[in-house]
Formats: sequence, C-alpha cells, structure tokens
Amino acid sequence: VLDPQYGMYVWPCAVVLAQYLWAHRDSLPGKRVLEIGAGVSLPGVVAAKCGAEVTLSDSEERPRCLRNGRRSCLLNGLPHVPVLGLTWGRVSPALLALPPVDIILGSDVFFDPKDFEDILTTIYFLLEKNPQAQFWTTYQVRSADWSIEALLCKWKLKTTHIPLHSFGADKEHLGNSSLPGRHTIEMMIISLARSEGT
Repeated sequence: VLDPQYGMYVWPCAVVLAQYLWAHRDSLPGKRVLEIGAGVSLPGVVAAKCGAEVTLSDSEERPRCLRNGRRSCLLNGLPHVPVLGLTWGRVSPALLALPPVDIILGSDVFFDPKDFEDILTTIYFLLEKNPQAQFWTTYQVRSADWSIEALLCKWKLKTTHIPLHSFGADKEHLGNSSLPGRHTIEMMIISLARSEGT
C-alpha cells in the first residue's frame, strides 16, 4: 500500500502481520507491544487500535523511518504512542530503558542476511528480560540459501510456524504488492527455547 501524499510504502509482510493481530484482537487489550523495524508501523498501529500499549521503534540511524512512524501515529489518532530509535545489535540506553514487553512485532525485518544476527541478538536480549514474551514476525522468502536456523540454535530460540490460512491471510490480494516478482510470505513466532522443568 503506497500513500502518495506522504511517500510511505507498506510492505506486504506488514499487511499479513496486521491481519494476524486483527485475528487475535481480543487478546491485545493491555498487552505491552514493541514493534522493531517499524517503518510506517502498520502492525503497531493496528495493535494500538486494538487496545495494546504500543512502543514503536526503528533504527536510530534512520530519522526518516522514525518520522514516518510518528506520522502514521498522528494520522491514526495515536499521538501518544512513543517512537524510539533502536538499532539492532546495539545495547543502547533506549533499549535498556524499555518497559517490559509481552509481544515483539517485526514485519519483513529478515530482509538482509547481514542483519540477521543483530536482529536475533536484540530479540534474545528482549526475551531474556521478558521470558514469557514472544516475537511475532512475518518475512518474505527471498532465497532458499537465507536461513536463520543456525542463529536460532546459537541464541537458544525456538520457532513456531503459523500457517497463513489459520488467520485468513492466504488470500492473494492481502499481501499484494506493486513490486515485481513472486512474494511468498511466511509467519513464525519466536520464543526462548527453555529446557523442560525450567
């Protein structure tokens, strides 16, 4: 979805993650939600509209992304949602000062393999601080060679694959994109891999 007035593009993965949030909207009121790599922030905005306490974040090195997140909040009547600069893989004062979270959102953050470890380092840090939290993420399958499996093992994280049809997101028009090429979108929930009895 492209907003020509503001030049903000909503990636197909964000639409699919927003659909998952909408399908689970009854569980969101009062939940503490952090969206990473938020950009235009569609999933975070949907979570906030459904009653979650949302914090949006994107790289502190990308002020335009942070401005777009703030603009999305204003356009959707959510002027009090905080938008923070958090850079993946960096333990910053903003990361350390984050309030507790229940759900971390990330749509299409697994885009460039050079960022995968930084993303999972940040996710692991957040899950260690919030052991019951989950990372809900959608991603576009771009290459069979790109995998996070080894990194998940390294950081002792587990994944649960969420079939798109289970929340009505397998419709062709839902994650539609004006970009060329095939867009296979997947969803997974990442959490700490705890051994039994702990």
